[in-house]
Amino acid sequence: MSDEDEEAEPAVSLGERTPVEGAPLARVSSRLAWPKEKSEIDRLEGDAVIRTPDGPRELSTVLESVDETYFQRHQEFEGHVRDVIGTGPVPTADE
Repeated sequence: MSDEDEEAEPAVSLGERTPVEGAPLARVSSRLAWPKEKSEIDRLEGDAVIRTPDGPRELSTVLESVDETYFQRHQEFEGHVRDVIGTGPVPTADE
């Protein structure tokens, strides 16, 4: 198979677009420069709504349950947030 053939079709059929409320956590953390204090993340992005397995949640609310107060890297921040929100399928607006 050539590179052109691979680009012509997606590897997975995506089907119809179904809206998902909230932003991916990675998108929110990519807007920040690291290292960063939890209070500064809350000030800058606390009103951002993120996607979670339980539906959209405001980041500020999630941060209240995070015990860590300082994050060296975005991976560390995302790990602590995922410990609070969990991982798994994110419900769509139709569910």
